Amino acid sequence: MPHNSLIDNTIKFVKETLEGAEGGHDWFHIERVLNNSRLIAKGEEADLEIVELGALLHDIADSKFHDGDETVGPKVASEFLKTQNVSEETIDHVVKIIQNISFKGGNTDQKFTSLELDIVQDADRLDAIGAIGIARCFNYGGFKGRALYDPEIEPNLNMTKEEYKASNAPTINHFYEKLLLLKDRMNTQTGRRIAADRHAFMVHYLDQFYSEWNGKK
Repeated sequence: MPHNSLIDNTIKFVKETLEGAEGGHDWFHIERVLNNSRLIAKGEEADLEIVELGALLHDIADSKFHDGDETVGPKVASEFLKTQNVSEETIDHVVKIIQNISFKGGNTDQKFTSLELDIVQDADRLDAIGAIGIARCFNYGGFKGRALYDPEIEPNLNMTKEEYKASNAPTINHFYEKLLLLKDRMNTQTGRRIAADRHAFMVHYLDQFYSEWNGKK
């Protein structure tokens, strides 16, 4: 199948599958990750088809919305790609991207590495920081019924993967437990450059948040 037809079909599938999804993990999130992936890939010698498929399918069935089951996404993606007559080698690579892309409470023990994964992972992490990252963070916190902030609850920087997934801490804590850590975990030069600006914006935002919270501004 021609590249453009495959990508067009995948876009259609993802849009239909994610219709009505939570605002931080909907089609528009996928579209931003796809655009970020294409931008980063311009400076890398990567397989663009695998990058685009990985970006499009990375959140096709996020475990957060499937009772923590991390097998659903890879299965859905694999079954779809088989209907498109994609090679087993490409399917395997895309599935490995889906399995290894997420933050998982700071667990960096990835079982698979590739340039294509590096690119899609950076693109996904860029969408978790900066102005949009802040919006997504509070949107998901509201979706889960979490408090905005509680000065009595300290961020936990040493969570296991299981503790991270089960956490119900206030949304502000998530900045310290994930968002502010991402700048130093980018894989590519382009990713690091964009992340630096978005990180600085979040730091400024937190300064403003605490000033307003404490009645200083």
